[in-house]
Amino acid sequence: MTRLGSTGRSGYSHPPVAAGSGALIRLLRLDIPLVAALSTLAALGLVILYSAGGAHFELITRQGSRLAIGLGVMLLVAQIPARNLRTWSPWLYLAGMILLAAVMFFGEVSKGAQRWLNLGLLRFQPSELMKLVVPMMIAWYFAGRPLPPRYWQVALAMLMVATPVMFIAEQPDLGTALLVGSAGAFAIFLAGVSWRLLAAMCLSGLACAPLLWHFMRDYQRQRILTMLSPENDPLGAGYHIIQSKIAIGSGGLYGKGWLNGTQSQLDFLPERHTDFIFAVFGEEWGFMGVMLLLLIYASIVWRGLFIAVGSLDTYTRLLAGSLSLSFFVYVFVNISMVSGLLPVVGVPLPLISYGGTSVVTLMAAFGMLMSMHSDTRHARARAHTH
Repeated sequence: MTRLGSTGRSGYSHPPVAAGSGALIRLLRLDIPLVAALSTLAALGLVILYSAGGAHFELITRQGSRLAIGLGVMLLVAQIPARNLRTWSPWLYLAGMILLAAVMFFGEVSKGAQRWLNLGLLRFQPSELMKLVVPMMIAWYFAGRPLPPRYWQVALAMLMVATPVMFIAEQPDLGTALLVGSAGAFAIFLAGVSWRLLAAMCLSGLACAPLLWHFMRDYQRQRILTMLSPENDPLGAGYHIIQSKIAIGSGGLYGKGWLNGTQSQLDFLPERHTDFIFAVFGEEWGFMGVMLLLLIYASIVWRGLFIAVGSLDTYTRLLAGSLSLSFFVYVFVNISMVSGLLPVVGVPLPLISYGGTSVVTLMAAFGMLMSMHSDTRHARARAHTH
C-alpha cells in the first residue's frame, strides 16, 4: 500500500492530506490562540450586552452582525502579506491625512462634533482609519533605517504622529486622538528611543500641560474637574461617575448575578450598554469576574507581543508591538474612565461595548497581526527546509 505523501507506481508524488481544521486555519493565515481569545471575549461581550441592554434580543442581533462583519474584515486583512502592508503604508497615511482635512471642510456635524464623511453609499470616520495607519507609517519610516534612531528622526516621527492627532482633536474627538497618539508613540518607543530622550519628552509634555489647558474647550475642562471631584455636581456632571463607582463597588467579590444588577436594571447607570458597560459587568460578576475579563484581555495583549518579538524584520516588529500595546490602551482608558481615574473621553471597552466602528477597526488590526505572524512562520519554515 502506498502511503500518503509517498510516490506510487505511476511515479506521481502524492501531497500529504491536510489535517482537518488545523490545515484550514493555516490556509486562512489565522493564529489559533488569538482567534480563541477573541472568540471568548466576543461571546462574553454578547452575554454582558444582553444584560446591559435590558434583555433586548434585538440589540444582541445587531451587535452579532457587526461582529460578523468584523470577523470578515479580519479574515480579509489576514490574507494580505506583510510586505504589501509595508508598501501601502505611506500611501494610506497620505490618503488618511487628505480625508481628515476633508472632514474639516465637508464633514457632517453630529452631537456637536464634526467627525463623519458622507460619500453617499458610505458614511465613516476617517479618524478610525488613522488608528491603524499611523503605527503603519511610523513602522515604515523606521524600517529602512539603523536603530536606535537619531534625535532628528525621532522628532520627524513625532511630527508624523502629532499632525493627525491635532486634526482629530480639533473635530473634537479626544478619545480617538488619544488612541491614535498612543499607537504612534508606542511605535516610536519600540524603535529604541533612549530613556534619556524619553524622560525629556515626558518632562516637556508636563511643562506644556498649562498651555494645553488654555486651549481646551469648556466641556473638556469640566470633564477633568469632574474626575477630580464628581461630588461637586452629583446630579449633573458627576452623575455618571458616581453611579458607575457605586455599581462596581456593590458587586463585591462574586457579584450580584447576571441580570440582577440594581444600578443597571433600574436605570440608575447611564450609557450602560456603551461606554459604561464595564460598570454593569463589575456589579453583576464581581471582583472574580473582572479578574477573568482582565485575564482574557491580558492574553490577547501577550499574544500580540509574542508575535512582535518573533518577527523577523523591523517593520512587522514595530507594527505588531504598537498594535498590541494600543489595544492595551483601549482597555486601560475605558476601565480607568469608568472607575473615575481618568476623565470621560468616550473610549469603548474593546469587543464588549455596543458599537460597530471600533469593532471593525480592532478586527482589522488583529488581521494584520495574524498576517505578520503567518509570514514569519512561513519564512522560518523555508529557512528550516533549506
